[in-house]
Amino acid sequence: MKDIVEIRWHGRGGQGAKTACLLLADVAFSSGKHVQGFPEYGPERMGAPITAYNRISHDRCTVHSNIYNPDYVVVVDETLLTSVDVTKGLKEDGAIIINSDKKPHELRPLLRGYQGKVYTIDARKISEETLGRNFPNTPMLAAAVKVSNVVDAEHFIQNMEASFKHKFASKPHVVAGNMNALRKSLEEVDAG
Repeated sequence: MKDIVEIRWHGRGGQGAKTACLLLADVAFSSGKHVQGFPEYGPERMGAPITAYNRISHDRCTVHSNIYNPDYVVVVDETLLTSVDVTKGLKEDGAIIINSDKKPHELRPLLRGYQGKVYTIDARKISEETLGRNFPNTPMLAAAVKVSNVVDAEHFIQNMEASFKHKFASKPHVVAGNMNALRKSLEEVDAG
């Protein structure tokens, strides 16, 4: 892992991008890394574009600003590709991960000339199959872990299971659904 891995999340209010960002920070912290996980707030309404950020490092991070040149970008809502410059500042040796039922090569024309790696995952389909509703943040979180490799996948699964069991103690079916979504997503990230 590089000294600092920076991840920028793009989503819409209510899709869970902020929650996924904070969960990634928790998992990375529990693996002994130094972390930052924070949202950037704009018009706070359901459906409005939002941005969230992660910094993950082996050493203490003293930078406290938004992320302008991320290693990875996670796009929770494919419709943002035509309205937000999601690839702005994205490092060519990094990657973008997009929630879409399309193949990476089909989305590349929407990425404003970005030449780096493009991954897709159908987070909607996975969440509907495993959770019964469209909660794209859980599959996108797993996709971000798989592509960035910021934490070991096995540690990620164990930590998330403990977290879900604590959070949803009275709803074991929710725990099982989320764990199935995570496992399935780790397998289904498409690099085209």
